[in-house]
Order: sequence, then C-alpha cells, then structure tokens
Amino acid sequence: MKIQNRAKICLCISIVIMLVAVVMSLTGHGINYGIDFAGGLNLQYDMGSTYDKADVEEALKAQGIEEFVVSTVGSEGTAVQIRVPTLSDEDEVQNLQNGLETTLLEKYPNMDTDNATASYVGPVAGATLVRNAIFSVLIAAVLMLIYIAFRFDLFSGVAAVAGLLHDVLIMISFMVILRNVIQMNSSFIAAMLTIVGYSINATIVVFDRVRENMAVMTKKDDLQDVVNHSITQTLSRSLFTSLTTLVMVGALYIWGVTSIRDFALPLMVGIICGAYSSVCIAGALWYVLRKKFAPKAK
Repeated sequence: MKIQNRAKICLCISIVIMLVAVVMSLTGHGINYGIDFAGGLNLQYDMGSTYDKADVEEALKAQGIEEFVVSTVGSEGTAVQIRVPTLSDEDEVQNLQNGLETTLLEKYPNMDTDNATASYVGPVAGATLVRNAIFSVLIAAVLMLIYIAFRFDLFSGVAAVAGLLHDVLIMISFMVILRNVIQMNSSFIAAMLTIVGYSINATIVVFDRVRENMAVMTKKDDLQDVVNHSITQTLSRSLFTSLTTLVMVGALYIWGVTSIRDFALPLMVGIICGAYSSVCIAGALWYVLRKKFAPKAK
C-alpha cells in the first residue's frame, strides 16, 4: 500500500474520533469536568496529628459523597483539605460537617472542629490550569519545531509537531467519549503533558532512521520506499516499547486508587495514539511535505 493511502486511512480514523467528540459536545454530552474545573465546597480541618487519607475518604463515603478530593495542607502535615461538589443549601453543608466530625473524632480526638472552615471555590483555578497547560503545549511545540528543524530538517519538525498536536486532540476527544468513565481534572493535565514528551520521542526514532537510510540511498531508490523501510525497521521497537509501558500503566489503573486511575486512563490512551501517530502519520506526513515543497534536485 502506498504511504499516502495509508496516511489517509489513519487520518480518516482520527477525524472520525474527533467528529464524534464534537457532536457529543454540541449535544450536551461534552467533557465531564471534575471538582478541579467545576468548583465546589472546600472544607478544611486541623486533625491535631498526622492522619490517614483513607479514613477521611471512608468518612466522606459514609455521608453519601462519592466525588471528592482529599489533600494534605500545611507544613506540619496535620491539616486536611476536602473538596466536594457544590451542595444545594446550607443545611446540607451543616449535615455533612456534622457527620464528618462525628466519624473522624472517633479516630482523631484532637481534631479541631471549632476552627474548621467551609467555603465555596469557583472554577477559576481550573481555568487557570487549562490555560497554563495550553501555553505549555504550544511553547513545547514551538521549541520542538525549532530543535527538530535544526537537527533534521524543517519537514521533520512540522510533521513531528503535527503528530504531537494530533495526540493531544485525540486524548481530549476520548475524554468526551469516555465521559461516563473518567472526569477532566488536574490528573488529565499531567497525563497530557507526559504524552507530549513520550510521543515526540517515538517520532524522532522514525525520523532518525529515515535520515540514516537516506544517507545510503541510491538514485534508483524511491523516497517512498525509504520511508516505508524506515518505519518497518522501527516498528518492532515502537510496538514493544509502547506495549511494555501500556502494561505498566494498565496495572496502575487496575490496582491503583481513584487519583491514580484518573491519571492512568488518559495516559493509556495517549500511549496508544502516540505509537499510532509516530508509525502511521508522522513519516507519511514528512514524505508528503518533502515531495511537495522540497526544491527539486537538478
């Protein structure tokens, strides 16, 4: 199969995934935003001593709260910050506090309930996090484009950055498609930034082999065959590396806690689409760009 035809098929698959996500978003079934982005009720207690987060999580579940974020604050590690979705009225807030304090005081009698704080936090922090993540990806893409263009050629840089942005868009699309399984939170941002580095590494391996094969190609060799041969040479390396990483991250998703799963699932999607784009899209895009825009040799 010609490399252009293969790339067209792969791009069609990616476009279909993105279109499904767009249609779901337009029909009101978009990204399921977590507390980090949607905002919610913020409770803070001084436990009086070091504590186990699992005890706080069990106390929240006993009150019927299934969605929450528990974190340790302060330099001494004795204060807990609890974030839950926004409650409808003050009575629900008071009932939640009373239930939590009754349960936790049994294990932590020195817990300070008199100076506890309860406040509502808006989605401003989440919006700032998204904005910073977008800037980080764009800055990384520009710097990678400059470095790869200098190290290889401009077409390699453009193809690599296009593959990188493709992986990010596919990850976001799957966040929409899998909205009933996972929420958009800070763990997704961490997974997305991780994939930016992981994906570009696999693509560079392909371009490095293309450059090596071009150095020994003869006039009888066709550029398309060189690219196909280079991808074939790196295919086993890309698949084994991705499969090994996928098994490790899959184990974290199966046996990890909720916060780890929120990080592991989008990371698994990113690993798969990173290997997919480096093998099926980046090399083909480089060939098309070079064939169309490279100056013809006399």
